[in-house]
Amino acid sequence: MLVEDGDTLINCMAYVDLNPVRAGLVERPEDYRWSSLGYHLQTGNEGGFLSLDLALRPFANLPDDERLRFYRKFVYEVGSVPSPKGAAIPEATYHAEERRGFEIGAATRLRGRIRHFTESGVIGTKQFVAACYKRFESHFACKHPKKPQPVDGVESMFSLKRLRKPA
Repeated sequence: MLVEDGDTLINCMAYVDLNPVRAGLVERPEDYRWSSLGYHLQTGNEGGFLSLDLALRPFANLPDDERLRFYRKFVYEVGSVPSPKGAAIPEATYHAEERRGFEIGAATRLRGRIRHFTESGVIGTKQFVAACYKRFESHFACKHPKKPQPVDGVESMFSLKRLRKPA
């Protein structure tokens, strides 16, 4: 797709990131599993997988974390406006983010990690995770046995899936 300028690009990006909100799947765009905002928040855009080049001159020289904060603010502003196309970001959610300056703090990252925790199936001590896996092994569709994986940044917590420490 060819896009004329930065204003068009950022609006296209916001449209895509707001689709799960408009569909009523999530309250915040970054809560959707396949959201680019969620990916940026959880991985710090590991490996430069996604571009934060918003094609807007005033932001060209800003570091990525500032561009991400700006983009997140833009998405929340657009997404909080009631639309006949579907749900909007709740006003209270928008104002809470506005009070934080759309900063991506520990609470936001933790909320994202909780989503990953619930997708891992089993969380607890190494012994608990191993025992649960053994008990429900026949329910897992995997070629190789799973082993308890330490949760980065949380001492003595394990899961069946590698949970990264937020960037």
